[in-house]
Formats: sequence, C-alpha cells, structure tokens
Amino acid sequence: MIELAYAHDSPRLPLCRLPNYTQNLCKNQPDPIADPIPNDDVLFPFDQPWGEDVFPDLPPLFRGRPDVHLRNGILNARVLASSGVPDAEKAFFVGDLSVVYKQHMRWTRCLPDIQPFYAVKCNPDPYILRLLAALGAGFDCASNGEINNILSIGGGIDPSRIIFANPCKATSFIRAAARTGVDTMTFDNADELYKIAKAHPRAKLVIRILTDDSKSLCAFGIKFGASLSVVPSLLAKAKELNLDVIGVSFHVGSGCYDPSIYRDAISRARAVFNMGRDVGYAFTLLDVGGGFEDRLFETAAQVITTAINEFFPEDERRQKGINLIAEPGRFYVSTAFRLAVNVIARRAPLDGRKAATPPPGEEQPEVMYYINDGVYGAFNCILFDHQTPQPHVLTLQGNTYTSSSPSHQQLASIWGPTCDSIDCVSKGVRLPYGIQVGDWFGFENMGAYTVCAASQFNGFDVSKVIYTVGGGSEEDVVVGEDIIAALTDFAQRV
Repeated sequence: MIELAYAHDSPRLPLCRLPNYTQNLCKNQPDPIADPIPNDDVLFPFDQPWGEDVFPDLPPLFRGRPDVHLRNGILNARVLASSGVPDAEKAFFVGDLSVVYKQHMRWTRCLPDIQPFYAVKCNPDPYILRLLAALGAGFDCASNGEINNILSIGGGIDPSRIIFANPCKATSFIRAAARTGVDTMTFDNADELYKIAKAHPRAKLVIRILTDDSKSLCAFGIKFGASLSVVPSLLAKAKELNLDVIGVSFHVGSGCYDPSIYRDAISRARAVFNMGRDVGYAFTLLDVGGGFEDRLFETAAQVITTAINEFFPEDERRQKGINLIAEPGRFYVSTAFRLAVNVIARRAPLDGRKAATPPPGEEQPEVMYYINDGVYGAFNCILFDHQTPQPHVLTLQGNTYTSSSPSHQQLASIWGPTCDSIDCVSKGVRLPYGIQVGDWFGFENMGAYTVCAASQFNGFDVSKVIYTVGGGSEEDVVVGEDIIAALTDFAQRV
C-alpha cells in the first residue's frame, strides 16, 4: 500500500476529503469521493483541505510540497480506478508556483535593471501568466493568439507590456496588433518594413540582429536575425518609410550553455546603436533576448551586467533614457513542473526467462514499459527541445518507492501510448526489477516546452495540472501566502 502523504514534516494533520482535487485530475467524470465513504484510503491530508479558488475559471490552488501532491494524485487515481472511472490513471503534472515566484525574485536580484518579458511560447499556463503579470513582468508574444491570450487574462495589462517578438509576421497579425495597441515589434528584413508601414505605421520597431548562437540547444540564427552588413540599409529603408525604430534585439539561442556569448552579442548591439545614430535614430531600447539556463543564470547575469556597463555605460543609459529588457522563458518554468505517468502496459519475457542474447557489444533492454504520456504529449520536448527526460520510480508493485529502497536493476525502454513507433521516451534506462502495470514513474523539470506543444494524437488527452503554492519550511509558507495575495489582488483588478 502507498502510505498517505503529509503536507509537511510538522505533526500529522487531520485527514480530509478532496473532491475538487479529484475533479481537477479527471474533468467531466463522476467524483467517487464526493459523498462520505467509510474507507480511510480515500482520505487525503493537506495544509488546506479544499484548495483556494482564486479564479473562478481555473483549478484551485493548494498548499504543500510538490511531492505530496504527486503522491496524493496517485492515491486519487486509485480511488477513481476502483470506481470504474475511464482514464482514472491518467498522467498529471504538479505545478509549483513558488518556483516561478522565487525565480522572479532571483531575476530582480541578479538583473535589477533588466525588465523580464516572459516568453509565452515556453509555457502559456494560465496561472504562470497571471502570476508573472501580478509581479510586473512583461510578455514576449510571437503571434496574434499569444497577444490575445495575454490581454484576456484580466488585471488590466497595458499593451505596452507586450513585445511582438516575431520578425516575420502575417500582415493580418500586424493589423490586429495595431487595433489592440501593441506597438512594440521586431523586424529583420525589408519586406517586414513594407508590411508594417501599411498595417501599423505608428509601430515602435526593434531591429533583431544576428548573433552567435552556436552555444545553445536551439539555434535561431538560421531563421532570424539581420547580419550587421545589412543593418544600415534596413535602417535607411525604415527612415525612408517614416517608421520609428526605437532599439535593438538579439537572441543567443534557447538553452545557452556558454554565457560568455552574451558579451559578443551586446557589443554587436552597440555597433547597431551607432548605425542608428548615423541614420538619424536615437535608440532607447536594448532587448538582450533569452537563452537563460537555470544552473548558469548567475554567470550569465554577471556577463550581461559587465558587458552592458562596458558598451552602454550607466550615465549614457540615464541621459538617453535607454531601457533594458529580456525574454526569459525556460528560466522561469523549467523546474516548476513535475510529471507523474502510469505504467499502462509491459512487455517482458514470460516466467522471468531471460531475453534472447544480444549481439556482442550490444545491450538490449530486458523489458519495455508503456506509459500514458509520450512524445505526442508532454514528451514532445525530446523531439523539439533536445531534452532527455530521466524517469524515477514513484511506486514499485503498488508501494511507495524511494531511491534508498534496496533493489536490483535492469535495462528497460519506455514508450508512449500512441500507435506510432517514434513514440519512445527512453531507449535505455536502468530501473528496478519488479515494476508492474499500474506502477508510476515521475519526471522532473517538465515545465518548459512540454505541455505547450502537446497534441491529442490518437485521441489521448493532454495531461492536466495540479497547482500548489509550495510549503514545507516557514519561508516556503510565507512565499505561498505572498503568491496567493498577489494573485488575489490581480483577480480583483478591473
């Protein structure tokens, strides 16, 4: 049996029933624990029994550590399955908003002069967008749909807090941006200037330049960015069309693993500021883009700060009113989401017999596990974002499993639920013996470029999210209360 999980390490809390928690996991399904059932297996302890409904159209917010909610989500799945609810064991995320909050505090501490414009494409989760809006962040939008999403979440978000950071936009999108008051947008080619001159002549333009992105997981230079050799002609054309170019942007690539590259990009931006001056522009915006990796953030922040002070001295920034922004995405959300998946099927030799001996030098998986999310769902990050998610075992033969649990291991492969053979999550990973159908795996760092690109291929639903504001330590409790206060205030704005 799985042991009941407690929200923190303080004395045990009263047990309580959580119908809205269950409904969040399995929308539009009957709730087997909505009515009293004399069975302690369906009782779940939390800091706050019923969650908090901050926004009427969103799931409730819970308190407590993410691992608590992972374990209780599994318990809920057991309850649903015992009542015959279809898809009872479906995969689910646990989103920890305290991580997003702490990352924002980390940003403002390390880069106080650079306003973050969150890259919506990374994870347009409704709670993340509202929390970052409440904290004063701007938004990097790449489409009309993303702009409408931001302007529809409430809170009175001013369109000036949006940069339309796609250098190649549909004319209809440019026209729609003009109607909504989104004026700041990027370009990197002459055709874009002609489109903007016709569809949004009052736009505030930012020229996106080409930089070295060879030190990133996802390079963008092959698709976007004007080389320095063509910048003068583009600026001259913008002047001829009577367009207002206000600054420079660049992107060193998503998931930059060598922060020193920011210095070269900022030096190029300085050169373009000078080119703009020669044409008659007085630029007032520098956008240092994205690429921020969690583990290298402090290093990147130091490189950027040093380079900005070298090429854009503080006195000049103050005198000319130069504003600094950035477009972080994965930095905010990568570590904020965890995913729990259920083993729905298994292929292994009968009666414990060994599989056929592989050719010399090759080690073949002894067992294949099939889980209920895959590369057409949350694990699209394997194909699109060059990620290699690593599983850890949450339950073994129905019991809670910890890394200290003694077990032998075997080589296994993990596959998604669809009928496509490309749907492979891991071709080879060592896992404990004895994993059965019905057991659960967990995956960390599943917040960036996962659910945002998930599809319903083969009729499989996108995994839903259980939200927590964190908990455990006294400091975490304070952070959780600050999050709820910020979101509550945001919800009440006109």
